Amino acid sequence: MFVYPEIDPVALALGPIKIHWYGFMYLAGFALFWGLGVLRARRADTPFNQEQVGDFLFYGALGVILGGRIGYALFYNWEVTSANPLSLLKVWEGGMSFHGGLLGVIAAMVWYARSVLKVSFWQVADFVAPLVPHGLMFGRLGNFINSELWGRSVDENFMFAVQHAGQWKHPSMLYQAFGEGLLLFLVLWIYSSKPRPMMAVSGLFLLGYGAARFSVEFVRLPDEHIGYLLGTDWLTMGHILTMPMIASGLLLMLWGYIKHPVKAKG
Repeated sequence: MFVYPEIDPVALALGPIKIHWYGFMYLAGFALFWGLGVLRARRADTPFNQEQVGDFLFYGALGVILGGRIGYALFYNWEVTSANPLSLLKVWEGGMSFHGGLLGVIAAMVWYARSVLKVSFWQVADFVAPLVPHGLMFGRLGNFINSELWGRSVDENFMFAVQHAGQWKHPSMLYQAFGEGLLLFLVLWIYSSKPRPMMAVSGLFLLGYGAARFSVEFVRLPDEHIGYLLGTDWLTMGHILTMPMIASGLLLMLWGYIKHPVKAKG
């Protein structure tokens, strides 16, 4: 149990220019993607060389930012966006969606696989999947610094309770930083350290993220303008968007092991 320290979201101010901690978190995620990607590209079974990791990072980052913003506008803020489409450009007001960012990255992977590497989309996806969770972790830490995405109120004796605005709450963004960030990264990195059937690593990413996010949605408060979709305290937009990920992850892993089994050497 501890009291939220009320961290200033501005990490560095240079006159009128303000650099937010959330921006630093994005940079940290992209930097670690590049570093681990270069390390991963040294393997013989990867479609990337070390130079191409940096090239793809540009398109992947573009997909994250554009997809995340558009996804938020469509999934979580449609009424405002439909009434004023230019609100999509007001990035300073916040609003990013993981699911939209994922679709943006998928679009980048499709284009890069076909136009640059000339390989299967799944070869690129299996390479990229283990490099994503740490970026999610940094993003959730940014949410904590910004004091956003809090969970439900909880008894002060609960071991993970955080006091914020006079209430004890679930630090749901920290749960996500651990589950869909650190833990998922370790699982994927270890699992992909050996050759796996094509699509299996991507499937495990979808399954792992989906399970972690679905679980946290039970204690994370939904957006106020959306609320709960079933009854007064259950089924959020996060649940709705995450269930297909879990199902898709299971199917991809099953299909991968059936159609693309790894042949034993020797």
